[in-house]
Amino acid sequence: MKRVIFLDYLRAIAIFMVFIVHSCENFYYGEAGTLFLKSPESARWAIGLDSACRACVPLFVMASSYLLFPVTRTTGDFLRRRILRVGIPFVLWCCVFTILNHGEWGRMLFNFPMTAGGHLWFVPMLLGVYLLMPLLSPWAERVSKKELLGWIILWLFTTTIPFIRQLYSAIYGNGWGHMFGGESLFNVPFLFGECHWNTFGTFHYVSGFIGYILLGLWFRKFAPDYSWKKTVAFAIPLLTVGFAIVAGWFYSHIPDGSGYPVSAPYSCVVELETSWENCSLGVALMVIGYFLVIRKFSSEGKFYQFIVRPFSEASFGMYLIHMIFLGHICGWLSGHVGTGCTIVGTAVATYLVAFLIIYPLHKIPKLGKWIAG
Repeated sequence: MKRVIFLDYLRAIAIFMVFIVHSCENFYYGEAGTLFLKSPESARWAIGLDSACRACVPLFVMASSYLLFPVTRTTGDFLRRRILRVGIPFVLWCCVFTILNHGEWGRMLFNFPMTAGGHLWFVPMLLGVYLLMPLLSPWAERVSKKELLGWIILWLFTTTIPFIRQLYSAIYGNGWGHMFGGESLFNVPFLFGECHWNTFGTFHYVSGFIGYILLGLWFRKFAPDYSWKKTVAFAIPLLTVGFAIVAGWFYSHIPDGSGYPVSAPYSCVVELETSWENCSLGVALMVIGYFLVIRKFSSEGKFYQFIVRPFSEASFGMYLIHMIFLGHICGWLSGHVGTGCTIVGTAVATYLVAFLIIYPLHKIPKLGKWIAG
């Protein structure tokens, strides 16, 4: 398969964005879920940088869709290749995190180890995306431009559901917490056919990361190759509106009256992150904007050969290991420089350290891909 140059740029950029997001997390919640934005300036840095980079995970899903969907191999061959290539490094590093953090080995039979820092959720989700691709591929091969656009528009509606839940809750009050009474489960309002005995609402099957599979297909199959002028004309409004939704919601929902540093229960953090959910409207708009721009990156010069492509090849392994040391780097920097410099400095240092560990492992003959992805 011919290498798709812009996807290397996308991976190299998106993995750095991941490290920015995880660096920001050190500034808005603690181990007990307590919000601790230290000052208005600290809040602006954390919210601004995090919001700008929230598109990172969906960009990886779109890259997989653009490259692999529709599936051209048999279902068995495709799943064997993808599950082994992603699953073996995942299991290996889950074991490493479990050892380092004295986690429970039995948990790995049922889920990723939370002692890893939570970031490993991405891999089971990605495996789920791979399971769906062969099922949808016959349809994807014959879908028309108009039909695909219709499904994408429907999916974009589902990205507003996190906000509809908040609106519903605000209108009908806060009495959601009853297990067998009221209209919610675990403080999440029921919508569109959901109830205690049915979590599969009307839009369940056309929501979530399936939308990014469809967007990847759209860009591969139907999206015109716009000039830079048209690309910017489309991308800037998408990025601007998306950022306004993502950052504006978070900032406007910081609890009033307590001053800084802010202290609140973990439920407050969950509400603040409504606009930061990977499949929420603002994030989706920013993903489209970023993808439009990055798709124009086509240079294969020395910068690509010696910087972009190596970082792209190492990106999955970098993702797997980065939480081993990101928190330590952030903790040290926060004692010496301000919030903005700490966040960016942590991301840069993590980016370089993770690469220096993973890339040599990745290059080990025959074994490298099973260790570093």
